[in-house]
Amino acid sequence: MAATKTHVTSLLLCTLLIIASSFVVVSAAGNFHRDFDITWGNGRGKIVRNGQQLTLSLDKTSGSGFQSKNEYLFGKIDMQLKLVPGNSAGTVTAYYLSSQGPTHDEIDFEFLGNVSGQPYTLHTNVFSQGKGGREQQFHLWFDPTADFHTYSILWNPRRIIFSVDGTAIREFKNSESIGVPFPKRQPMRLYSSLWNADDWATQGGRVKADWSKAPFTASYRNFNANACVMGRGRSSCSTRSTTATNGNAWLTQELDNASHARMKWVQKNYMIYNYCTDLKRFPQGLPKECTTTS
Repeated sequence: MAATKTHVTSLLLCTLLIIASSFVVVSAAGNFHRDFDITWGNGRGKIVRNGQQLTLSLDKTSGSGFQSKNEYLFGKIDMQLKLVPGNSAGTVTAYYLSSQGPTHDEIDFEFLGNVSGQPYTLHTNVFSQGKGGREQQFHLWFDPTADFHTYSILWNPRRIIFSVDGTAIREFKNSESIGVPFPKRQPMRLYSSLWNADDWATQGGRVKADWSKAPFTASYRNFNANACVMGRGRSSCSTRSTTATNGNAWLTQELDNASHARMKWVQKNYMIYNYCTDLKRFPQGLPKECTTTS
């Protein structure tokens, strides 16, 4: 009987996940001319469709990248991406928040390219005060090159939640109480880049980029930042504006039971690496945050 219930629960969660991924989250579309600067690539990054879409390209000479004009200190960041199609081996499409300097904070989505017919690897990481090494990797339950899908970072003082099409895939909790630094003091910009990493990105570097398929192109649209913008050392979020009634529910948001169950289902079925279970990497004991980090 218990096995039957488990099977039914898994089917229900699978159905919910498929339903969630079939709807592309629609947010108030930003304007890339207004919100971003293309920072490198010598013309390989382009803002098109009257500022409603941006493309990055990579060829054998160079990749390309952009960054947000604003800096944020907490927020919910959404972006729709359509990744490099076909044989994207050796390419990395990075989409992340980061501060600057040797003790920088960073919250990473990285999409590691694939051989045609093989799945992309979605690589996630969190840096706090210059320390990273908190990798979790996933395969996706859809083809991320066929259409746009929404990749979200929710970052508040208590947790970081990575989501895909509204489904949480990872939660990194604030564990300062046990001595683990948490990103909460350094403002971060949003960055994205498409670059050549064929020395490691695909099957540990065994599969190189096929430059006959270049240029490789990734596309972006529907950026939305419901966030605290930093300017001149001050935040746009005043004490009075940080309540749910003023549209800032994300500042205290956490996963409800259903969202947590879907995240666990994703991790069970699509996670391919978790540093918190890598005993060979940490023979002296797992990192302290692994007791509280999902």
